[in-house]
Amino acid sequence: MPPLLVYSVLRLLAFLVPLAVMWVFPIMRELWWLTAIFAALIGMSISILFLRGPLSGASSEIYQRREARTSPARQSAAAQDADAEDAALDDASHGTASHDTAAGNPTAKD
Repeated sequence: MPPLLVYSVLRLLAFLVPLAVMWVFPIMRELWWLTAIFAALIGMSISILFLRGPLSGASSEIYQRREARTSPARQSAAAQDADAEDAALDDASHGTASHDTAAGNPTAKD
């Protein structure tokens, strides 16, 4: 099961279970907005305390998907940049070598 789905379901349960438990009390049914706020606070606390593992799994899955989607573009841009630099260096070295051999410099290498 995908970690993102697991984390989402556990977060929903962390909200819905306290909401259902508080809904049993008659005073909480009358103050439904207060019940929702309390359930959200309890769910957030449960999530922070107990769902660190599923959160890191979901985060790493999102990171891997994003890297897989963007890394070919980054590699191709880096490869293009490296090719352009290599071509510029090759042109510069060939231009210098031909100039040196034309001048009669014996240290120039072809």
